[in-house]
Amino acid sequence: MDEVTALLRERIYSQQYPTGAWLKQEELSEELGVSRTPLREALRRLEQEGLIKSDARRGVRVISGDVQTLLAAYELRAVIDGLAARLAAATVSVARLRDLRQVIAAQRKAVEPWNPRGYSKLNVDFHEMIAQMTNNEFVIAQTSIIRMTAQVFAPVAMIEPSSALRAIDEHTAIVDAIELADGVTAERLARDHIEKTIHQLRSGAPRESTAGYLRAPA
Repeated sequence: MDEVTALLRERIYSQQYPTGAWLKQEELSEELGVSRTPLREALRRLEQEGLIKSDARRGVRVISGDVQTLLAAYELRAVIDGLAARLAAATVSVARLRDLRQVIAAQRKAVEPWNPRGYSKLNVDFHEMIAQMTNNEFVIAQTSIIRMTAQVFAPVAMIEPSSALRAIDEHTAIVDAIELADGVTAERLARDHIEKTIHQLRSGAPRESTAGYLRAPA
C-alpha cells in the first residue's frame, strides 16, 4: 500500500497525471497490478494530502490548478515556511548550513545553462531541508505542500531564469539569517518569499488556471 501511494504521488508530482485529470480506479488497478482495497487506501491517503479530490458520482480527480486553490495552498505555505525558517535558526548546525548553501550553489549552476527541471527539484530540496532542520514533526508533516505548489501547480517549462535568480538571492538571504540565528528575520524573509507569489496571483493571474502564469514557483 505504501508503494502504491508513493508511486501515484510521484506521478502527480511529475505531472504524469496533470492537474484536473480524472483517475479511473479500474484502469489504475489493472495497470498497477493491485486489488481495489490497497488502491482505495492509497487514494484516501493522497486525498488527505490534498493531491486529489473524490466525487461520489464521477470518481477521483487530481487537484485542480485554478487560482483560488493555488492561493489557498500558498497562504498555508507562507505560514509553514516562515515558521520553519524561525525554528531552523534556533537549531542551526554547521553541517546543515553547508548543505543549504550547496543546494543554492547547485541552483545557480542550473540557471546557466538553464535547466528548469533541475532548478525546480533543487527549489523543492531547499525548502524541504529547512523544514527538516526544525526537528519538529508537525512542521515536517506539512512539507507535501511544498511539492504540491512547486511541482504539481507550476509546469517547469514556464519557469524563467531571471525570476529563478531573484528567488535564489532570496534563498541566500534566508540562509544568512538562519546562520546568524536570527529567527525573526529568517521568518520574515521566508514569508516575504512566498507572499510575493501570493501577490502575483492576486494581482493578475487568469481566474480559470495558473498555466503559463507563474514564472518561478517559490
